[in-house]
Amino acid sequence: MWCSSVWCLVTLTLSILATPLAAGAQPAGKVARVGCLVVGPHTPERPHSGLEAFRQGLRALGWVEGQNLVIESRVGEDKYEQYVGLAAELVGLNVDVIFASVAPAIRAAQHATATIPIVFATLADPEALGVVASLAQPGGNLTGFAGLPVELSSKRLELLKEALSTATRVAVLANPTNPMMAPLWRETERAAHAVGMQLHLLEVRAPHEVDTALATLTSTRADAVLMLPDPTLNRQRRRIVELAAHHRLPVIGAEVPDWAEAGGLMAYGPSRLDLYRRAAVYVDKILKGSKPGELPIERPSKFELVINLQTAKALGLMLAPSLLLQADRVIQ
Repeated sequence: MWCSSVWCLVTLTLSILATPLAAGAQPAGKVARVGCLVVGPHTPERPHSGLEAFRQGLRALGWVEGQNLVIESRVGEDKYEQYVGLAAELVGLNVDVIFASVAPAIRAAQHATATIPIVFATLADPEALGVVASLAQPGGNLTGFAGLPVELSSKRLELLKEALSTATRVAVLANPTNPMMAPLWRETERAAHAVGMQLHLLEVRAPHEVDTALATLTSTRADAVLMLPDPTLNRQRRRIVELAAHHRLPVIGAEVPDWAEAGGLMAYGPSRLDLYRRAAVYVDKILKGSKPGELPIERPSKFELVINLQTAKALGLMLAPSLLLQADRVIQ
């Protein structure tokens, strides 16, 4: 009887101890579904570097694909109409959050849903574009990173002046359909005046206009070509660099490291990979309950300079050691 009573007591005690554990235990965790809208290319043989950085950021925060995470990737070609369909696909998949990398993808996602949270990266000025109410309090279902500060135009011209001390005339390629062209152009004009340079604007609205615009380089008597940041122009970078090289003109671009890797002399701007990794932090917060409209828009904190020394040699340019020392990477 004593043993029986003791056994009952032990059983009862264990039962009591187990009860709060069972009540407090969480059911098997829900698998998060994240949609990604990025501009190509992205293939198994050639993974999208930004998307890989985004994945790395999520892994560092404990999200593992195949366990507690599914990533639905959709790759476009920087055409708004194409992203409209891709965004609709992600909404139809009932994703928990959408990560969008470029302006057309962001606009398409915004029009596709007013409820699914959207995290963006590299959007030039989301407040000026009317994407968010303010940088401090975005409101709505969008948040992310303002990735292309207009004030960097002055830094690019300063770097260009260091590379070509005698440069006085610069051809500037820009896409007038880009809503950020006006503030970018104003800042570039201000910066050019400060360093004693004259600018000649060449407008390119679509890829087929690249050859026509650069055919006028001889008449501009330009010493170099400066690219205003624009996704359409960035996708044509190899053709632009090729045509500029025909005129023996160096090119400096904003998207890092794209323009330097394509054969341009330099690329200077925010680290895109860093922004993609930081975007993963916001996605993590939203998946854990944060509201996107209450997450402030952040600005880039890491900037990179990439110099193509091969291009400098091909153009007969002797770059000062002080300039090379500033570079985060030199392409030999």
